[in-house]
Amino acid sequence: MTEALHKRRLIEHGLLTSWSRRGRNSWRGKNHEALCGLLRIALQVTGLRRRGELNALSPVIRHIRLRSENLPESFCGFKILHLTDLHADGVTGLADALCERLRGLEVDLCVMTGDYRYAIRGPCQDVYPPMERILKSVHARLGVIGILGNHDVSEEVPALERLGVRMLINEALELRRGHESAWIIGLDDPHYYGCDDLPAALRGVPSDAFKILLVHTPEIIKEAEEYGVDLYLCGHTHGGQICLPLIGPIVTNANCPRAFARGVWKYKNLQGYTSPGVGTSGVPVRFFCPPEIGLIELQCARHIKNVSMLMGHGFSGEKREKETACSLR
Repeated sequence: MTEALHKRRLIEHGLLTSWSRRGRNSWRGKNHEALCGLLRIALQVTGLRRRGELNALSPVIRHIRLRSENLPESFCGFKILHLTDLHADGVTGLADALCERLRGLEVDLCVMTGDYRYAIRGPCQDVYPPMERILKSVHARLGVIGILGNHDVSEEVPALERLGVRMLINEALELRRGHESAWIIGLDDPHYYGCDDLPAALRGVPSDAFKILLVHTPEIIKEAEEYGVDLYLCGHTHGGQICLPLIGPIVTNANCPRAFARGVWKYKNLQGYTSPGVGTSGVPVRFFCPPEIGLIELQCARHIKNVSMLMGHGFSGEKREKETACSLR
């Protein structure tokens, strides 16, 4: 962990002079701050600010079923709770609203794909109390795995681990069920810090293993597909956070096609889910893009096919509330 965080710490302290300070991102800083300022004025003038704040405190659960030919049969039915972009200290009441929605959810694993705090600089201590409350509401049999986002700093790693989160910084972790296994690969932030190292994280991971990649942004999709990743889980975009009817997000703040900026998507043999996230950034409001808790169920396509043949009809067991069903290759 110390070696994996070394570059990040040098960047944070301004000691890496060769770093460009922008990773893969091409649009930051003053432009983003100016847009947020204009949005605040517009929301105040139109009287929509309060409505947007209430929207930001109303998280929904999205049920997603992903079917895979490569998934080991012992992992059929494996449930993953995906939380991202919590920005837990950004909006008063958000942690309580999230805890209420998490109550009663039983999953096998919880994964968190970065951005735990609201600010991008300064001290972090305000984020730990709400994060502790949120984590106490998570009921995951195999615990919680997390990575860093572009709002996060290296000092959060030991603090979150003390709260029970297994942090992965360009590392992989094997999950076993009987004689079969799946691998979780966790990368550092590729958006701002540019510290992601997928080849290093995959060292020791069998090439034919089922690979679930946790990364903060949807900006290394091509690379992940080339390395044989099966499932790509990320956030960062907030789904746009403020969207317009028929038009969609005003800004996604990610260097990738909009098709990958929200929801379930597919790129060649790679399947992914970009969560709109739970918290807010820049302006503490949401419109036409509710905060989202991802509840993912992995299913073995071979097993489903056999069940369907025995039943004499197509599989029809999907939950209907906010669910997406699709295939992994």
